Amino acid sequence: MALTEEHLISIAMTNSLNAEITRRLPALGLSQCMLTAGCLFQAVWNHQSQRPPEAGVKDYDVFYFDEDLSWEAENEVIQTAQRLFQDLEANVEIKNQARVHLWYNQRFGGTYPQLQSAKDGIDRYLVAGTCIGLDIATGEVYAPNGLADTESGLLRINPRNPRPDLFEQKARSYQARLPWLRIIDPQLDRQ
Repeated sequence: MALTEEHLISIAMTNSLNAEITRRLPALGLSQCMLTAGCLFQAVWNHQSQRPPEAGVKDYDVFYFDEDLSWEAENEVIQTAQRLFQDLEANVEIKNQARVHLWYNQRFGGTYPQLQSAKDGIDRYLVAGTCIGLDIATGEVYAPNGLADTESGLLRINPRNPRPDLFEQKARSYQARLPWLRIIDPQLDRQ
């Protein structure tokens, strides 16, 4: 049976932190608010590995989009979120995707385009099968590359962000946690 959006959500919500963060996020009133990254796809991998849903999840990423590019505006959101989630034992990382291009080069090296939406940030993850987000307003899953790689544990370079060096580093870190994951060599994967 193929992994559906509904099944992904039901697996992800077995992690009580995902469920609680999702329940509280509307209180922040953020535009294009999405829970994203490892807290979602790793829940699937943990489920398949018969591990607790929160195993190996180092943080809970939340993307939003606000055209106010000031650090002060983003920091205010971060501070408000810290108060909102302070009783949870979770590292909730909130990032305004409209600002990423301003700091990306200094932090990671290389250029980064100015994004037009929160989904644009998800589109740029290094591993194609990890491009997954849960829209807090609609409850819909955003998975531009589908869910087949996530379900199969295939780690394939994201063609929207082809950075082989960073991809390999990220893929190996996932594989170190879950050895059954398979890295698809970007040199051989020319689909």
